Amino acid sequence: MKILDIYIIKKFLGTFFYAISLLIVIVIIFDISENIDEFLEKDAPLSDIIFSYYLNFVPYFINLFVYLFTFISVIFFTSKLASNTEIVAMLSGGVNYYRFLRPYFISAIILALMSFYLGNFLIPRTNIKRREFKDKYMENLDLDKDRNIHLKIGSQTYVYLENFNSATNVGIKFSLEEFEGNKLTYKLMADRLRWDSTENQWLIDNYIIREISELRETIRKGQELDTTLNLKPSDLYIKKEDFEEMNFWELRERIEEEKLKGSEKVTIYEVEKHKRIAAPFATIILTLIGVTLSSRKVRGGIGMHLGLGILFTFTYILFMQVTVVFATFGDLSPFLAAWIPNMVFAVIGLVLLKTAQK
Repeated sequence: MKILDIYIIKKFLGTFFYAISLLIVIVIIFDISENIDEFLEKDAPLSDIIFSYYLNFVPYFINLFVYLFTFISVIFFTSKLASNTEIVAMLSGGVNYYRFLRPYFISAIILALMSFYLGNFLIPRTNIKRREFKDKYMENLDLDKDRNIHLKIGSQTYVYLENFNSATNVGIKFSLEEFEGNKLTYKLMADRLRWDSTENQWLIDNYIIREISELRETIRKGQELDTTLNLKPSDLYIKKEDFEEMNFWELRERIEEEKLKGSEKVTIYEVEKHKRIAAPFATIILTLIGVTLSSRKVRGGIGMHLGLGILFTFTYILFMQVTVVFATFGDLSPFLAAWIPNMVFAVIGLVLLKTAQK
């Protein structure tokens, strides 16, 4: 039985890495042809193109399509086994069908653990350089927010800016308000807010401070004030998909920070958090569907199985995108958005397993 396990594991993992390697080469060639004009126009160094962008693109791409290629790999080599009557020979030789599935699940768990490590630890680190290159030579990842920015930076502390320029890190018409219950106790208003990157603090120009107590109100004015706020320049502009640079722990810390600020980005981060956990499980579920779907010898052979496999995979991807949209722009829980596709396809896998030829 160990020989059979090793045989299936080698076939599974070998097919997976061979298929995804070929596609990576093809995708890189197409990506170069699409972006070559921008590379030449902005004089991107060849070493940066290779080592900062494309080398860091490889793990990102593998993790993006790991469950797709897991499914295709399982169907491809299992269909070959079925068409060569090898599976019939195994089962006729006394191998239990559930025992036959064991090497598939061992391989799927290996790929799931790889996906979890890539998505939560390695890729956020490699994405830093990849996104730096992309921001410099391909597209600007920093976008200024609309006018009239409102943020919550503490349990009872709120800030307002009429406008913020991410290029200069300067905001105009700034105000900060602190409350005790429903009562305003402190208000700072200023014409301009500037970020001092050397001291990591804010400089406030032409300010007025009102301190309000039950008995009296005091007003102070000044030209310049150095202050530390629970506010970073990155909170005042949008960085496209900044969660791509956050590892497992950083993403959770950011969610807590955004919750404290009452940020609308909390849902986006929570969807990403749950997707990073749900996606590795998808490799196991799609492996189950792939084996049960392709282990039976049918007219049409590998072509029929691959067609059904690709249909299932793209249905899964579409399902995932729909639930994410409902979570981001609707009322669907981020947890359910990430896990509903897995739940539905797990049920499909169990039904196929029950009806599989044993």
